[in-house]
Amino acid sequence: MVIDRMQKKQKLELTWIGKENRPRLEPRVLLEDAEKSYHAKQRVTDHDIFDNRLIFGDNLLALKALEQEFAGKVKCVYIDPPYNTGSAFDHYDDGIEHSLWLSLMRDRLELLWRLLAPDGTLWVSIDDYEMPYLRILLDEACGRSSFIAANVWQKRYSRENREAIGDVHEYVLVYAKDPGNFKISRGLLPLNAEQAKVYKNPTGDPRGPWRTIPITAQAGHATPSQFYTIVGPTGKRFDPPPGNCWRYSQPAYDKLLAEGRIYFGKDGTAQPTTIRYLSEVEGVVPWTWWPHDEVGNTDEAKKETLSLIPGGSVFATPKPERLLYRILHIATRPGDLVLDSFAGSGTTGAVAHKMGRRWIMVELGEHAITHIVPRMKKVIDSEDKGGITEAVDWKGGGGFRFYHIAPSLLEKDSFGNLIISKQYNAAMMAEAMCKIMGFHYAPGELYWQQGQSTESDYIYTTTQTLTRDHLAALHEEVGLKRTLLICCAAFRGKADAFPNLTLKKIPLAVLQKCEWGHDDYSLNVANLPQAPEPVEGALVPVANEPPKQARKRRAMNEAPGLFDGGAE
Repeated sequence: MVIDRMQKKQKLELTWIGKENRPRLEPRVLLEDAEKSYHAKQRVTDHDIFDNRLIFGDNLLALKALEQEFAGKVKCVYIDPPYNTGSAFDHYDDGIEHSLWLSLMRDRLELLWRLLAPDGTLWVSIDDYEMPYLRILLDEACGRSSFIAANVWQKRYSRENREAIGDVHEYVLVYAKDPGNFKISRGLLPLNAEQAKVYKNPTGDPRGPWRTIPITAQAGHATPSQFYTIVGPTGKRFDPPPGNCWRYSQPAYDKLLAEGRIYFGKDGTAQPTTIRYLSEVEGVVPWTWWPHDEVGNTDEAKKETLSLIPGGSVFATPKPERLLYRILHIATRPGDLVLDSFAGSGTTGAVAHKMGRRWIMVELGEHAITHIVPRMKKVIDSEDKGGITEAVDWKGGGGFRFYHIAPSLLEKDSFGNLIISKQYNAAMMAEAMCKIMGFHYAPGELYWQQGQSTESDYIYTTTQTLTRDHLAALHEEVGLKRTLLICCAAFRGKADAFPNLTLKKIPLAVLQKCEWGHDDYSLNVANLPQAPEPVEGALVPVANEPPKQARKRRAMNEAPGLFDGGAE
């Protein structure tokens, strides 16, 4: 692994073994498990949110499954991925070879970035070991200009003498789709007691405590109206210091003076300043140092988890609810959508739920069922008294739907031929084909209206062989103002006989689109498939053959086994 500097573009780029290898993801269907879905027995407020999603399965496949519906709609993505420290955790195999970790993270980050709304932000927790590499990887995936900050979270407050230098912090990297908008719209943090102490009321002002703000500014872009002489209450005259101007024009200054907002010191002879009242302060701008007394630590996080799941094991580096509260307070508003594709013990969803945000969580491990489901049930039933519950006055309510990822659309039969999976019914197949062909699954009133790409362009999927009479009837029903893509096992007649119909045989339409039957892209080296052994008679690569031609050659070799029949 090396870092290349591209002279023309002047940007850093990571290079590692296998970087050019990218998975061809199959956009799977998500299936709800109604027995694990959960909602409150009654509404608590008019703002209860019930359509949250907990997805059990590989997070790369889950993100691909979400892409069509949620691309450009997620306000905040927070992830806490395995850190590749070489440690073996109970819930993750976290010792992945470095290049593999980078490839798998790159694929996920690119999908997450596409899911973000135009005003959305991406937040990633990481430690010292991977942070430098992840920062460059994020620059590639998101654009270096999208970088906002590398926040430092004090995860621990006690010293351990067994370490050469104590490890007490992690990072939370932040990237924004629109950095300029984020600077304006991000949430401010409430003043703490120390910050509020600087506001006093020595004059007994009925408007309450206040502090002074300098009235001068650098004169670089000043206008003539910002240069004038101020006369104090004692008659003393004040001019801007050299290289400075007054912050306000004279009319604006006169207005502040009339409102009693200009202060000349106790005896009226000090240089003028502006008065700002504590009651006017909405908050303070976030900064990159996040101490544990403000946002919690790992000990606090472990106690939160154990209080919800007594006797249950916890993660090595859990995140406290106060940490997620700060992130979501800065990045979101009530009703916004939050996504966490490394859900762990479910802290992101718990905090988002209590804060009135919509959420999607994805988790591959069994703790999606053993940890997250019971935790979220307690949040919904108002049985979770810890974390940020009291701070946000959470009273329970809402709900979530539990999903798992459908199997691959295609499977091999006993002869090794690819066929439609027996686990797919007609509705599942129609939804899967919509995703694969780039249509939105939206069944209409007519049987052939299974999905749309535009207001007048539809898709219809069937495993039947369509006759010319079938096609003629569809031609009449669709009409010349609409178009229909038909994916079928086979058809009789000419493919271009009807101008408003486009005919595709399912084998050729889907075979080259994705990797079929690949169910695990998890961050676990043990789950990687072995390189296939050479098979006698199998097609071998052709030297210097273009990729497109190679894919076509493979498809033509495999297609006949998918379905019987064809155009006649």
